[in-house]
Amino acid sequence: MRNCVVVPTYNEAENIDVVLEELLKIEDLDILIVDDSSPDGTGEMVQDWKLRSDGRVELLSRSEKNGLGGAYQYGFSQVLKEDYEVICEMDADLSHDPSSLPSLIKAVSSGQGDLAIGSRYVKGGQVPDWPFWRRFISKGGNIYARLILGLKINDATAGFRAYNSQLLSNILQYPIKAGGYGFQIEMTYITSNMGAKIVEVPITFRDRVRGKSKMGINIVIEAILLVSWWGFRDRVLRRNKYRDWQENPLLADTNNGTNS
Repeated sequence: MRNCVVVPTYNEAENIDVVLEELLKIEDLDILIVDDSSPDGTGEMVQDWKLRSDGRVELLSRSEKNGLGGAYQYGFSQVLKEDYEVICEMDADLSHDPSSLPSLIKAVSSGQGDLAIGSRYVKGGQVPDWPFWRRFISKGGNIYARLILGLKINDATAGFRAYNSQLLSNILQYPIKAGGYGFQIEMTYITSNMGAKIVEVPITFRDRVRGKSKMGINIVIEAILLVSWWGFRDRVLRRNKYRDWQENPLLADTNNGTNS
């Protein structure tokens, strides 16, 4: 069985060559780049790699920059049409080390989990380059999500992941609301409510060296507001729309596989 990684890009011309070169060293891995019409020529560079990668690199171009969550959903919907065992996601700015991807894939393919998260906040995980204030915001956000949503995950905001393809297909039956980094929390939240098994694999997360960060205050605010609403809806209004997945026949195939 082959595996695939979906990598969204916007103005990553300074990093994309290194990312693709490293990913192509991984056996049985195809690569889908979802580019939001980067004005710096990222898409054209990926197209060049596509022509000389023996079919392992594919490019999807979106007409405009329309959010991280939208890019991932678009990419996932395309690769789910193929017969992949494990479908991964990662950033294109080299904050996620491509050499760590096989450990995430192995965690899913071996049945340890249906979702493997590359975690900064478990034993062995590191964020060596961050200043205190950024570490505080990131850890604080994860603690807030864990408490409000009842998650048993240390790094629900992490974007370095591997999914069992059947699980991912089931998750995407729901409309995903978050567009920014709240997308990662929402995907974790749905996975948890479906009863799927989540494992955290320690990684070293390094801040980007080249290019401009896409993180903005609006992304942080969106995530806080969504988490707060989900918590209010679940605990006060008693309307958790995800828990009905436990009796949904769509989940049966996954439960017969790796789910606990």
